[in-house]
Order: sequence, then C-alpha cells, then structure tokens
Amino acid sequence: WLPCNTSDCLCSRFPSRATEAGVLQGIAPSESLTSGMVSRSTRFCVWFAVALSGLWGSALAGGGDVSLVDMYPPKDPIYKYFPPGPGSNKRLYPMGKEQPYQRRQYSDGYIVDVHDRSTAEARERERLASGMHNKVRKAAEVHRRVRKYALDQLIKPGVRLIDMCEQLENATRTYLEADKGPYAGVKAGIGFPTGCSLNNCAAHYTPNPGDKTVLKYNDVMKLDFGTHVDGLIVDSAFTWAPDPRYQSLLAAVKAATLAGIDAAGIDVRLSDVGEAIQEVMESYEVVLDGKTYPIQCVRNLQGHSIRPYQIHAGKSVPIVKGGDQTKMEEGELYAIETFGSTGKGIVHEDLECSHYMKNFDVGHVPLRMAKAKELLGVIDRSFGTLAFCRRYLDRLGCKQYLLGLKNLCDSGLVQPYPPLVDVKGSWTAQYEHTLILRPTQKEVLSRGDDY
Repeated sequence: WLPCNTSDCLCSRFPSRATEAGVLQGIAPSESLTSGMVSRSTRFCVWFAVALSGLWGSALAGGGDVSLVDMYPPKDPIYKYFPPGPGSNKRLYPMGKEQPYQRRQYSDGYIVDVHDRSTAEARERERLASGMHNKVRKAAEVHRRVRKYALDQLIKPGVRLIDMCEQLENATRTYLEADKGPYAGVKAGIGFPTGCSLNNCAAHYTPNPGDKTVLKYNDVMKLDFGTHVDGLIVDSAFTWAPDPRYQSLLAAVKAATLAGIDAAGIDVRLSDVGEAIQEVMESYEVVLDGKTYPIQCVRNLQGHSIRPYQIHAGKSVPIVKGGDQTKMEEGELYAIETFGSTGKGIVHEDLECSHYMKNFDVGHVPLRMAKAKELLGVIDRSFGTLAFCRRYLDRLGCKQYLLGLKNLCDSGLVQPYPPLVDVKGSWTAQYEHTLILRPTQKEVLSRGDDY
C-alpha cells in the first residue's frame, strides 16, 4: 500500500473504480479507503495494490479490466470491461442488490412463508439458471453506465431532447454492439425507446424526427429506457427535476417504488404489492406556489412482468390497493414502477404517437400494401417484438413509411403507444427498477449508487 497524497492518483480521479478495488481487497464498500470515511492524507492507493496483486480481473466476480476507464461517449463494448476469470471463458457481470424474502401475514389471514428458500434444492435451481441471470445482469450493468453518462454529460437545461435521447441510445448500442451486423440489435441492445416525458406527461413520450423540444430547469422529466441481452429486458427509470420545490414529489415516488420492491416476493399477491405502494405514496404532499397538493398514485399505470422479448408479459403490478390476487412466482422478472401525480391520478392518451411495438402473439396477417410489407420486414429484422420509435426507422434509412406503419397498426400487427398525460398544469414523477425472484432471494438488478 502506498500513501495517496497526490491529486494525480487514480483512486482520486476514478473513485468508483477504486471502491471496487477496495471490495476486491476484502474491504467492505462502507469501509473502503476511498469512501471518504478517512481524510485524504491517510488514504492509500488501492490501485497500486491491485496492480501488484494482479487480482483486478479475477478476484471480483464480474471485475473489470483495470486498463479500461469509461470514456464519454463510450467507445468499447461492455464485455471488454469484464475479462474472463482464470481458466474460464465466462465473463461474470455484477450482481444487483440482493434482498432476502420475508415471512408475511396479511390482514385477511393469508401467509407467505419462506421456510424452504435456503435448501440445497433451491440453490441447485438457482445454479441452473445462472446463465440467464448473468445475461440480465449484463443488461443491467449497461443500464447503470448509460444513465451515469446521461446524468454526467447529457441531461442539462438547454439540451434538445432529441439530441439527448440519440446520444444515450448510441451509448447503449456501443456497449452491446447493437450495430454489429444484421439482427445485432435483436440479439442485444436497446430494450425500448428512451422515454423523456415532461411534467404532466407521465409516460411514452420520445421525440419524433424534427421535434425541437428543449429541456428547461423547471421541467420534471421521467427518463425511462431499457437495455436487453437475448431479449432479457432491464426496464428502469428515474425522474430529473433540479428545482428543489419538486423534491417531495420525487421522494414520494422513490419511496413508493422501494416499498413495492420490499413487498415483492415469491407467492406474494400482486394486490398486496399495490397496497404497500399506495400507503407510502399517498402519505406525502408537496407545496407548489403556496398551494399544498396531495401526491396521488397514477392508478391506471402499473408495473409488469417481463419475459424474453416481451416487455409486458401478462402480469400487472398495481400501484393501488385492491385488484389482482394473482401471485408472483419463482424465476419471474418484474418491473416495479410507480408514478405519482399532483393531478387527478389518471392518465389518458394525448399528443403525437412515437412508440410502437409488434404484437407478441400475433399470427400471420395478409397485407396488401407493399410499403407495409416492406416495413414489416424491417421491423422483424431490426426489433422483432421489442418496442421501437419513428426515429429508429429514420436511422435505418426508411423513407415515406407513415402510411405503411398506419396499415400495420390498423391490421393489428403493430400496436401504437401514444403519450399518457394527466391534466394540464399537474406534475408527474416516476421511479422504476427491474428485479428477479431467484429461488433463494430476490435481486434488484438495476439498483445502483444513483437510485
């Protein structure tokens, strides 16, 4: 160990990397020498120790290559940051936040027990699914890095939203090599278009070609984007609102999302998750321009189960009490997302549509329009059943496709998803994480240092 007394020391310039190195050396993250718990004059250069030990790439599961540092915009695919361990060609990606299952007894007498969650049989089921777990962790690691890039470099008052979205999406494409040959984006890449819904618009807005909307300091923007590997989608969102008057709104939604995550588990009823979310969300209020607004759940927006290449896989996670008694099951992926509003707490479709997605279960539908047939081929090759937007079709060189796209929607092959808005003058916020219900415990895949 060497004293760290210089501003040129790598552990000062790249503290997140140095913290990882602290973990690698057996130091808990909260005790890492670069965590700020000790004064600068007493820090030690963990980078030097790692360089001497040669452990960076092998001792930390999913540890990265010490020679690579994230560049903005990203230049290297994500796998280069995670070399294989000794004697293996397998790259391990960082685990999300693990949370143990809890025994629960509800007011109606229903009990969720956890007595068999640590057995050898459960651990074996988990081992058998480890390949899938590693793929979705890869997608989650890309999501964390892309949103850090967005927060550090892209999101600022005065930026055109279309430029912000395209740069963010290009970062995902780089990390997952989504432009590397035909069908590459279907193999790994963007899970769905970048949502940057503003103010009373809660969801499903991304700029269409020619949109000149500029982000303002007093906007409340929900940044919702997805990454995927082999169709395993990580769906995560946060709200950007630098004006401090909105902080109670953001705090309510973030706390409600965490309450939903805490409530989720194997054999838990979806309605019980919704009740936990609503209890937390609606305990908050926000004061705007001297008026107090109770924060309400947006009751017709919900979380959802996720299956490969199917972002909404059939189970909905309500954010209010009552409703579906369906149970969560082992092995399932869920997006736990909550929306809070100062308005009516009900959204409706409005504004120009930008999001589209080929219907997952649709069979053969005969098409007469040549443009529609041509466009369907582009969609199948480039997106499959992943969501897309008009900007993506422009990027692929599609011309004069709007009539063909309308024909695909009218035929039921493609579903449009227009923006969803609450009443004018209201403010909405969103937080969302993707979790997996592993046999032994749940793992919040998309959790990071930011949210």
